[in-house]
Amino acid sequence: MSKKTELKAQEEALATALSYPEWKSAAQRHDELSGALRWRQRDQSSLYDFAQIRLRLDRLRALRVKQDYHGLLFTLNEGIHGNMGGMGRNTLYQRSKFGTKTLIEQYIEEISDALVTLAELDDSVISVEEKLDFFYRANICYGRSALMLSGGGVLGFYHMGVVKTLLDQGLLPRVISGSSAGSLVAGIIGTHSDKALERFYDPNLIRHEAEKEAGVLARLFGGGASIDISELRDIIARLIPDMTFQEAYHLTGRQVSITVAPAEPHQRSRLLNAITSPNVFIRSAVEASCAVPGVFPPVMLMAKNVHGEAQPYLPSRRWVDGSIADDLPAKRLSRLYSTNHFIVSMINPLVTPFLKLRGPEDRSRLRKALGDLGVGVSREVLNFYRGIVQKEGDRWPRLNLLVNGVHSLIDQDYSGDVNIVPKFQWRNPAKLLAHMSEQELLELMQAGEQATFPHVETIRTCTRISRLMEQILERFESGDLKPKVLVKRPRMARRRPAPRVVKAA
Repeated sequence: MSKKTELKAQEEALATALSYPEWKSAAQRHDELSGALRWRQRDQSSLYDFAQIRLRLDRLRALRVKQDYHGLLFTLNEGIHGNMGGMGRNTLYQRSKFGTKTLIEQYIEEISDALVTLAELDDSVISVEEKLDFFYRANICYGRSALMLSGGGVLGFYHMGVVKTLLDQGLLPRVISGSSAGSLVAGIIGTHSDKALERFYDPNLIRHEAEKEAGVLARLFGGGASIDISELRDIIARLIPDMTFQEAYHLTGRQVSITVAPAEPHQRSRLLNAITSPNVFIRSAVEASCAVPGVFPPVMLMAKNVHGEAQPYLPSRRWVDGSIADDLPAKRLSRLYSTNHFIVSMINPLVTPFLKLRGPEDRSRLRKALGDLGVGVSREVLNFYRGIVQKEGDRWPRLNLLVNGVHSLIDQDYSGDVNIVPKFQWRNPAKLLAHMSEQELLELMQAGEQATFPHVETIRTCTRISRLMEQILERFESGDLKPKVLVKRPRMARRRPAPRVVKAA
């Protein structure tokens, strides 16, 4: 078999792989044949400062061998961040099918080993106060990853496939946001432990669930008013336990946020979570975020009071579909959780064509420019009409609300550091409102899994240090590294949510 023929065979295997191990095997073989493996093994590249990274790697290794732990701590204090020498550049993770430069992977591994060494070092060498000061500060400076699930109607089952792959690989971020259809998936993730989530992916239960949802999901997210609000509540109640954001965080340790948009003009959207609205019921937040204007009435949020009873939250306000105002709330997540790396599962059919048009940064600058231009022109045209409508707001209240809603949709940033976008194209947007069969919903979830496979190693590499620091801090707070004597938490610890209380699953 010729190299060209075998390459084509491996590309076919990549496209049809049904499991990550199967995809990984094909990707590694493809890199061997294409020469990408040799590219990975060479340090040199104009895409990053390989000399700086090699220098720091050799220095860290030497300090560990000499057991110069104070020198190691000093060197790590000089800077731990994901873009050292440009090693976080997206292009470095697109050249090969599997992984990036071996030098980058070795450097990240050495940083990880050094962090564990310092954490587990005897307190007589470096005091626990110094360790805590370093790890809390490094955790904030380095940042964290977040998974953002977009709106997209019945395509929400695609998100379930994305989550399944990340969960299977131990890469599901603790910070998760969702709007509209994404809020339903975020609500499920945020209220179930890892063990409990396994039942959602049991083949028999998946088919049973898809069979039940096939008849209502299309109507739920915009297929007309034939489904009423009570049916929406029944669906949400069946999938999401009756708990507040704070209770969900105590159960799972996941920091879930749900976006809701105001039903009235001159109001701002809200990002509901265990920090901003700890006593709000997740069910009511999901109900509001799924309330598509014109299909469902605006929703009043509900919260648990001091007596454990449900009562209205902001009773004078009503809320609707969160994707209208802030589909991907990256800036708000960054302020609340120190997130600076974003994994986006994007299923909004109005947005995915632009993301595909832009493409990888090293493939076509023209395509990227055209994608940005399309969004920019749309914004400016809408701004013009918005100004006219706002002047006549009293005469045209419904049109004013409509234009403001469309403007909010366009005036958003829909991309992240890692963008997981469906390979299929919805040339007929009306299909979003049509009835979907059980088989089509199952295929959507499988498409989400397959679309995530090419991004797994990128996510694993780019989030390894932040995930490790989270684990180390948990060990200091409630695990085997917890100080035997009372130690005052550093000021930097205030930026980190309080340790969760683990309940029985």
